[in-house]
Amino acid sequence: MIKVEAPARICFFGDHQDYLNLPVIAGTINRYIHIEGEPINQKTFNIQLLDIKEFITINLDEKYRNIKNEDYFFSVIEVLKKAGYSFSQGYRIKISGTIPINAGLSSSSALVVAWIRFLLATQEKEKFVTDEQIGRWAYEAEVSYFNQSGGLMDQYTIAQKGLLYIDTLKGKTEPLKANLGSLVIAESGLSKQTQSVLQNARKYGQAAISAVLDKVPKFNIHEADETDYKEYLNFVPELYQDHWYAAIFNHLLTKKAREMMKSDLIDFGKLGSWMNSHQKILQERIQNTPNVMQEQMNAALNSGALGTKIIGSGGGGCMVAMVNEENKEKVIQAFINKGAKAAYEINLITPI
Repeated sequence: MIKVEAPARICFFGDHQDYLNLPVIAGTINRYIHIEGEPINQKTFNIQLLDIKEFITINLDEKYRNIKNEDYFFSVIEVLKKAGYSFSQGYRIKISGTIPINAGLSSSSALVVAWIRFLLATQEKEKFVTDEQIGRWAYEAEVSYFNQSGGLMDQYTIAQKGLLYIDTLKGKTEPLKANLGSLVIAESGLSKQTQSVLQNARKYGQAAISAVLDKVPKFNIHEADETDYKEYLNFVPELYQDHWYAAIFNHLLTKKAREMMKSDLIDFGKLGSWMNSHQKILQERIQNTPNVMQEQMNAALNSGALGTKIIGSGGGGCMVAMVNEENKEKVIQAFINKGAKAAYEINLITPI
């Protein structure tokens, strides 16, 4: 019997930055996708998706030439085949999870990472593979293979685990050991709109930076600050100016948060205020936060939350709140009273 799992992830700072090659801060939490499988005397993967009551059969002798969009079971197999792996032993497989689906906690990326780990474990001579490599394969199978709009944050964070600062330009990660205190997840009850939000945000963000580069070829978004924002604003077409603001100021917030999270002294009040500033940019500039979720987060803040923000691409899904232990239950109840589908405490997990 093979058993593997992969966790959910939260982005704390840098949402809608990784596809601009700007850094993010993300972490893994104690919600999981679980896969278990036992060998059978057939050349098939018989996959039972327990939570959604679906069944998938993959014939290992068949060549699948037309893989449907977002069919990650097949794209992962193709990516691993390209890397030199082969699959002939069949398995009876069960997949289940505790990650809300289509809610911004990266259930799809967790599935992809767990599926890669499972397929690697099926090999007769299992070779050592780094977590970094698993993250790269997961990104290739989920994003590059289907030419989707996302960045690499989800796959890299889930594969490597822990609280990470990710340099998305270089594909490098830096572990952060900060204790973020008590955290609450709230499920809004609205399905997120991943690709529609990502496509516009990516297109507009890249167009804003390109407009500045056309006028100032030496401009470097990684070194930009408030002065650059003001100086080059008139170079940016009005349609893209909100995303120009978001690119600059989200990056500055991420850099400040990184420096604090590298230290032994965490000012939870200041970190929470930065989270709120990040959320304000997301809802006012990226415009990825429905009114219902804004009301739910405002209720949480009024009940004592130090900071709140939407998780993931937006348009719906989940929110995270930084809370004190003494007001945790009040914040949870505030989310519920404003119509959240569920709210509960979660913990960051770190590599073993």
